[in-house]
Amino acid sequence: MVSVAIALAFVPLVLALALRSRHWVVLVARVALGWLRDRLSSVPREHRALQYLLTHAVPGDPRHVLLTLDQWSRRCEHLSCVGPEKGRVVERVLSARSPQRVLELGTSCGYGAVLLARALPPGARLLTVERDPQRAAMAEKVIRLAGFDERTVQLIVGPSEEVIPQLRSRHRMDTTDFILMEHGKSCYERDLRLLERHRLLAPGATVMADHVLVPGAPRFLRYARGSGRFRCRLHRATLEYCQGITDGIAELRYTGRDAGNVVGTQRECGGNTLGMG
Repeated sequence: MVSVAIALAFVPLVLALALRSRHWVVLVARVALGWLRDRLSSVPREHRALQYLLTHAVPGDPRHVLLTLDQWSRRCEHLSCVGPEKGRVVERVLSARSPQRVLELGTSCGYGAVLLARALPPGARLLTVERDPQRAAMAEKVIRLAGFDERTVQLIVGPSEEVIPQLRSRHRMDTTDFILMEHGKSCYERDLRLLERHRLLAPGATVMADHVLVPGAPRFLRYARGSGRFRCRLHRATLEYCQGITDGIAELRYTGRDAGNVVGTQRECGGNTLGMG
C-alpha cells in the first residue's frame, strides 16, 4: 500500500512532464516516421514533397508554391526549412534592406530560395548553394516551378566551404548584401569567417541564420557577439510547423569595425540580445 501511495504521488509530476514535452514527442515521431519511410521506400522524402507540389501548386505563383509546401509539411511529413513564421521575418528584413546581391547557404528543398526570390527588388540576383546533389535537383524544380529563371536565381551544387572562396572568380559575386544561412549549423561560424576572410561582406551587409536555438548554433552566436564587427539581434519564433517549440533566427548587421569595441556592440543588441553563453 505504501509503494502504491508513493507511485500515485508521482503521477501529477509525470503528467506535467508529458504535457510539457508533448510537442517534442510529436516532432520526434513525425521525423522518425519520415526516416522510416525513406528507408522502406525508394522515393526520398523531398521527392514525395515534390510530387505533392507538382500536383497541387499553381505554376508561376511563388506564394502558392510556399503555401503548398507548408500544407505538405503540416499534413504529411515534416520538412526542415525556414517556414512561414520565420519566413515573414526574413521577408521583412530583406525588404527593408533592398539588397542587390543575395546569397543563400543551404538550398535544401528550395523553400528559402523561393521565399527570398519573391521578395527581391528589381534587378537583384540570388545565388543559392546546396551540398547534396539530390536535394539540389529537387530544389531546382521547385524554384523553376515558382517562376524564377537562372538570371534571378542561380543554384550552385557543392560544399559551402568550397563555393564561398570561388564566389568572386567563378560566380561573379564580388560582394554580397544579404546572406541567409540554412545549412549545417556547425558550419555557420566557419562560413561566416570565410565570408569575412574573402571580403565578400559588403559594408552594412545583413546575415540571417535560421535554427540558432533548435538545434542551435552556439559557436556561431558566440563569434558574432564577440568579434565586434556585427550588430546582433535575435528574432524569437516557433520552430516551423511545431507551434509549441521555441526557435529563433539571428540577424547580424556587418559593421566592418575591428574587433575590440565589443562592449558597444553588445549594447546595440539591446533587449533582443542573442542568447550566447
